Amino acid sequence: MEENSQSQPEHTADQNNKRLFKKYLLFFFVCALMAGSFFIGFKKGQGQSLSDERNVPLTQAIIENKLPSKDSGIDFALFWNVWDLLKQKHINKNNLNAQDMVYGAISGMLKATGDPYSSFFNPQESKAFSQDIEGSFEGIGAELGIKDNLLTVVAPLEGSPAQKSGIRAGDKILKVDDKVVADYSIDQAVELIRGKKGTQVKLTILHSGDQEAMEISITRDKIEVKSVKVEFKDGDIAHVKISKFSENTDKEFNEAVNQVLSNGSRGIVLDLRNDPGGLLEKAVNVASRMMPKGKVVVIEEDSQGKKENLRTSGNDKLSSIPTVILINEGSASASEILAGALKDNRGLALIGKKTFGKGSVQELIDLSGGSSVKITIAKWLTPNGDYIMEKGINPDIEVDLTTDDFENERDPQLDKAIEVLKEKMK
Repeated sequence: MEENSQSQPEHTADQNNKRLFKKYLLFFFVCALMAGSFFIGFKKGQGQSLSDERNVPLTQAIIENKLPSKDSGIDFALFWNVWDLLKQKHINKNNLNAQDMVYGAISGMLKATGDPYSSFFNPQESKAFSQDIEGSFEGIGAELGIKDNLLTVVAPLEGSPAQKSGIRAGDKILKVDDKVVADYSIDQAVELIRGKKGTQVKLTILHSGDQEAMEISITRDKIEVKSVKVEFKDGDIAHVKISKFSENTDKEFNEAVNQVLSNGSRGIVLDLRNDPGGLLEKAVNVASRMMPKGKVVVIEEDSQGKKENLRTSGNDKLSSIPTVILINEGSASASEILAGALKDNRGLALIGKKTFGKGSVQELIDLSGGSSVKITIAKWLTPNGDYIMEKGINPDIEVDLTTDDFENERDPQLDKAIEVLKEKMK
């Protein structure tokens, strides 16, 4: 495989990993989050930012820098013309909130990019997003995405109200309560689904393969997500499950590694099913425990076509232990990166179903007043140079998990993984 362009100096693993700060692959927002928009440069009165979340009546809002754009072909005065028309003519002009209008306008601008993974968070939403990354929030515990132009459950979180109610990876959400969400963005749908612990939300969903939709009522709860769990099968096989890549994932994975080694495990089933992604840095850190130092984990390609290799940083402890990987439709983003890296570098077998197919990288940027914006900055490729956007990663051994299996708590995918692993351990 071709390395970085020869005109570019090669980065060390440490240099690469330092640049991972605040890069996110988490585009599916847990249903604890709300819809967002964006701050565009308004100020009210004596330089105070509108993003301080005060109620600013439209008729009292003072706008600075209200000048037509000098950019070629772009007349930004059009925005201000409409603003003034609302201020002068709207029947509810005395009740309109200027700050909400700013957020809505910029939300529309982001939507116009056609990128469902770029989002704005006001201060409250930024706080909720941070709580999600830290692994604690209130909601139903389901990660959402857009697939085939429909709102789709990427994965229900382990032990969440969503999972307990029967929500599965790949489910299409048609309605939230009585509202049709066919044209809703991820953020708008999340705002509807989000709610306080103990309250209920009704989802009209279509299971994959079904012909008729069904209604499911879910009671929201506080979700505490432990991202890494380990169990031992048949004595010497470690079943290591990663549910998402959050702030504590590498710490929890290191603890799991110690358990695997102290148990004397001769084989590992790495379970990435229903893992919707998370922090890029954490995926690279986990890969560093499973591959020798200096191996390419993922290739980032920016808008100019410049490629950068992100490599393992060392502290490999598991690369000598036979391993197989479980994937399914709910494996996305960071989990796809890890699966692709282990397949390309170690030739590990992937078992289950084709992954979700999300091949872009987002960066979270802090804004004034506690707001933030998440912008797609690059696409990512596997170490062998495969771009998996929309097409996903195919398993080496395809094994289905049927509705009957799910309802009767059977797991033929895990059973097959253990079978394959035992052959490798002989």
